[in-house]
Amino acid sequence: MLCRRSKSAFLLLGFLFSFLLIVSQATGTSTSGVGEDGAVPWRRDVVERALAEENGDNSSLILAAKRTRRKDPLENFKLYNGGWNISNQHYWASVAFTAAPFFVISAVWFVLFGLSLCLMCFCYCCCPREPYGYSRLAYALSLVFLILFTIAAIVGCAFLYTGQGKFHASTTDTLDYVVRQANLTAENLRNVSDYLSAAKRVDVESNFLPGNVQSSIDDIQRKIDSSATTLSNKTMENQDKIQSGLDTMRLALIIIAAVMLFLAFIGFVLSIFGLQCLVYTLVILGWILVTVTFILCGVFLLLHNVVADTCVAMDQWVQHPTAHTALDDILPCVDNATAKETLDKTKLVTFQLVNLVDTVISTISNRNLPPQAKPLYFNQSGPLMPLLCNPFNSDLSNRQCKPGEVGLNNATEVWKNYTCQINTPGTCATTGRVTPKLYNQMAAAVNISYGLYRYGPFLVDLQDCDFVRSTFTDIHRDHCPGLGRYTQWIYIGLVLVSAAVMLSLVFWVIYARERRHRVYTKDYNARHPGDLREK
Repeated sequence: MLCRRSKSAFLLLGFLFSFLLIVSQATGTSTSGVGEDGAVPWRRDVVERALAEENGDNSSLILAAKRTRRKDPLENFKLYNGGWNISNQHYWASVAFTAAPFFVISAVWFVLFGLSLCLMCFCYCCCPREPYGYSRLAYALSLVFLILFTIAAIVGCAFLYTGQGKFHASTTDTLDYVVRQANLTAENLRNVSDYLSAAKRVDVESNFLPGNVQSSIDDIQRKIDSSATTLSNKTMENQDKIQSGLDTMRLALIIIAAVMLFLAFIGFVLSIFGLQCLVYTLVILGWILVTVTFILCGVFLLLHNVVADTCVAMDQWVQHPTAHTALDDILPCVDNATAKETLDKTKLVTFQLVNLVDTVISTISNRNLPPQAKPLYFNQSGPLMPLLCNPFNSDLSNRQCKPGEVGLNNATEVWKNYTCQINTPGTCATTGRVTPKLYNQMAAAVNISYGLYRYGPFLVDLQDCDFVRSTFTDIHRDHCPGLGRYTQWIYIGLVLVSAAVMLSLVFWVIYARERRHRVYTKDYNARHPGDLREK
């Protein structure tokens, strides 16, 4: 009798203690706001900007400073003040501490339920007794609870599987969006570099860009190519690491969901059919798996908090895009000095190319030169060609076009009407101001000028780091709500599966015992009809 009571006491004690810890953890993380330990849900009203410099400049910015003020076990549980920084071990230690209750639950469950199993084995081996007498109420209740917790485990597995699928899709979409933005920026930078390289080769009637301009193009090209390569490499490196982690996480969650679903269903079936030996084998396996799922609950609570921290950090960075922050490691801004120099250089090259073309039009195409002036003479005739509108003044400020000038966007179409046909090499046979060869040279110069001019707004945005600002704004608005929601789905699914399977384990043992006693008692009563022991 003592062994029977001790077995039940230990089993229920382990169950109750673990269950109370789960309830307290789930309640605390789902209903409380963001406290000092950075609990799960995040809200915009807890966003606080904190500059590291006391003078208030933007040289360094601590992101999500208030939200990340959590106890740091690496610093004697003092509050961590370093803000969001995924390369800082103290940040990871502080955010991991928020998941400590689940790690404690897993340890308590493992120890107490393990002791209960050991006590049951000891009593079974050392205090054997006839499985005689059973309670109809206990039998019925254990069956009802077994059915309920099995259904709860199945629902939890479905919740977990659905959540991991949506989370993986959401994170992959977010990651792809960041990579597309970075690659687009790097591609545009390389296009600017290609246009500048082509500008050095412009030849309009043996007129070239000045030598000092060509030398400066070489310098800025090296900086542009370096910035584009750095941006692409850092983004792709982060993408590979994050995608690999996401794929591993997804596989682990699918396996956990499948194994726990199989365990819950098989355990229920074996208990119903009274296969007690197999039930106890599954109990031992379930004991270990429940411990693992509790640990995973902690891991995903940690992940949920990191996602929330990252979204708050992005939102704050948008307000201070020129500050140096930990987000530079994810999607770095192009160096401000390089962006400004590139913008100035594209304006200068555009200005010089337009001047070069206009000089050729004024001194060659629109002059009626005598035949002795070859090679400048090619029988120019007809209406004068309009000059090309220069979008910049000599100081590179914006300039308004004068009446009669043609813009960079339609100059080549207009100038086709001033192109002659040639019979003898280099001489016009029809009315026109430019030969096809000269027209092609001028068109090439115009196309390069227009290309550089068209990239002006992009370079302005690049100088202000607007492409990163836009990316983070879009992520915060379009992706963060889904990321937070789906990490919470996974977290809730894991909690539900862990608790349901944990309770199922207890009732597998209770129901299997009650069923064995019931069968034995009915058999005994059939053989001894006068000695009824059912209650």
